[in-house]
Amino acid sequence: MSVQPGWPIARKLTLFLAAIVALLALVSWGMVTSFAREAAGRTQDNILAASATSIAETLRSEGGQVRLELPYAAFSMLGAISEDRVFYRVAAGDDVLTGYADLDGPNVTPGEPSFATLPYRDMNVRAVSVMRVILADGEAVPITVTLAQTRGGVQGIAAGLSRQAAYLSVAVFLLAVGMSAFAVRASLRPLNTMAQHVSTRGPSDLRPLRRRGPPELMPLVRALNRLMDRLEGSIKRSEDFIAEAAHRVRTPLAIVRTQAEIALHSVEEEAQKQTLRRVIRAVDDSSRSASQLLDHAMVSFRADDLARERVNLPALAEGVADALRPTAEMKDIDIALAMSPAEVEGDAILIQNALRNVLDNAIKYSPAETIVRISVGNGGGEARIAVSDEGPGFGEEPAAHLTERFKRGDKVEGVVGSGLGLTIAEEALSAHGGRLELGRNLEGGGACVSLILPAA
Repeated sequence: MSVQPGWPIARKLTLFLAAIVALLALVSWGMVTSFAREAAGRTQDNILAASATSIAETLRSEGGQVRLELPYAAFSMLGAISEDRVFYRVAAGDDVLTGYADLDGPNVTPGEPSFATLPYRDMNVRAVSVMRVILADGEAVPITVTLAQTRGGVQGIAAGLSRQAAYLSVAVFLLAVGMSAFAVRASLRPLNTMAQHVSTRGPSDLRPLRRRGPPELMPLVRALNRLMDRLEGSIKRSEDFIAEAAHRVRTPLAIVRTQAEIALHSVEEEAQKQTLRRVIRAVDDSSRSASQLLDHAMVSFRADDLARERVNLPALAEGVADALRPTAEMKDIDIALAMSPAEVEGDAILIQNALRNVLDNAIKYSPAETIVRISVGNGGGEARIAVSDEGPGFGEEPAAHLTERFKRGDKVEGVVGSGLGLTIAEEALSAHGGRLELGRNLEGGGACVSLILPAA
């Protein structure tokens, strides 16, 4: 079952922190806006109260009548914060001494100003009323001074402060999101570093992780170490099994073949001889298949942990040719070598295994009394080993599919084989960054297989 990747942790944490920061920025903007409106309103109230008090202080009694001189400073204070309209009314009881007769103010008591927001002439005004008692002809006359101002200036000031608060909140939000993203990445860096450290290891490098990290990662580290311990034990058991299987499979088959050959020379009836020849052929087929299956497993294991050493290709090719020369001589096949200096960096055992399978195929499919040629060369940053024979070739089908496991050509009838030789060779070369090329022998017909590797 495949596991679908979810959202990255860094993105989740960043979005979560961004949502928190956005909420805090919105709350702070609302608080600043509320404070701005309240502060602007209080400022207007203080100026209105100071202006009304200034007007009330100019009231006096002369000849039994109340006299009033409107001070210019009272209105100039109101004009200092905005260009709003100002209305006033000075009344002794129900008698209006001066100002706008239709202006009503809040109820007032002597000593303290009273404030109210009222509708007046299709406008909302902020009004203050101040009461002062004047003695006129020995009587106490209560005088009410009402002063009102429109709210445009206050609202403009509050809107400006709110706008500045919004700009500041957005800036804080962007800065906080950037810092959150940086903090999240910095917090997850130990996890990424650990992942990179594991990914750079070879498949057979199963050493325990020793890197220090946050306490939150230690359960994961311990679980990985336990998994690698179990995996190392499993791989070791598999390698031991392959080695044991190679011994237990090859030895009995060799004994069976030997006994069959002895019996073949001792019997006289042709039917029994044919039966024994079929037994020998089946044993050869089984032995070859088992050997190549084990070789394939060995190539897979070594390719995961590739050894790197300087390999002399002419010496390697000569050694492989000497090892298979007895097999070739049984069919009177000659192995001709054409060597030029060439070296590569890699696993000599894998390269040797690849060449041995290719050369074994060439000998197997070549008719008797022919020549198999091995040429080693170097050029264009690549080293090449070409093995050509005079056999039937790869047939009419595309040769590329012959490197697949258990695939054989259409001209192999009667020839023992498992279809793994070219597969082993290609996998060994791929592990070195090389490739296998299949083609025709241009000199004498047959097949030509080239093993190409990066030159050292």
